[in-house]
Amino acid sequence: MTFRGWPSEALEFYEGLTADNSKSYWTAHLSVYENQVRAPMEELLAALEPEFGTGKIFRPYRDVRFSKDRSPYKNHLAASLPAAGYIQLSSDGLAVGSGMYHMEPAQLDRYRRAVASDATGVVLTALIEKIEKAGIGVLGRDTLKTVPRGCPMDHPRIDLLRHKGLVCWQEWPPAAWLGTAAAKDRIVKFLRTARPVREWFSDHVG
Repeated sequence: MTFRGWPSEALEFYEGLTADNSKSYWTAHLSVYENQVRAPMEELLAALEPEFGTGKIFRPYRDVRFSKDRSPYKNHLAASLPAAGYIQLSSDGLAVGSGMYHMEPAQLDRYRRAVASDATGVVLTALIEKIEKAGIGVLGRDTLKTVPRGCPMDHPRIDLLRHKGLVCWQEWPPAAWLGTAAAKDRIVKFLRTARPVREWFSDHVG
């Protein structure tokens, strides 16, 4: 099947789920989820696979074992492209991300060394500036309020050094194009624009 976007029923499904996050709602609207929400995502991932690799759709169920919120279902549909990025659909519209949301200790150490070095840190700064000029946000995750141990306070890239994660991120509110193949075009443009940062992480962080 060819990806033709998500119909309005997909967003309406999540509007309803946000208002009534229950098994009874889910069961009553399961066919909408399978046919109007999940099926288009499967078609999209198949279309993206030749350039961006095999994608994976996340389970719709929340892990409530350690959460005070016992709502059983996620209020969005998400998929990952392990070598390229992340795609999310909700009642708020479409969102796409790429980068490293969280770094393990060894990765974080390599990231800070690479950012601190002029040979590689200046490159990352230039990539971020270029991506931001294209209208894409670059966001730090789990940012420290203090200076990381061993880093001078006056380092020219101290803001980047504080991050424990770094992602390129773009969101679009609901619009008519979301129900057309133009949704794929926007996602592809984002992934291609963000690719250099992803490659920087692959080369220097792992």
